[in-house]
Amino acid sequence: MWVRADRDRCVSGGRCMAATSEVFDQDDDGLVVLLTPTPAPDQEELVRRAAHNCPARAITIREDPAPA
Repeated sequence: MWVRADRDRCVSGGRCMAATSEVFDQDDDGLVVLLTPTPAPDQEELVRRAAHNCPARAITIREDPAPA
């Protein structure tokens, strides 16, 4: 799995960080900061939940291997 967070779409909801602060954070303006684009297997379900709960749909998940 790999993850992308679109800061231009982010509305500072914080739901991603609430789901897993090991993968997502927020900057001083409240915008999403992606800490790791390839989360550990034990974080994948939490990342899926974060993407599902994002009000701006700013988180994209791909199940295929990360691009080189």
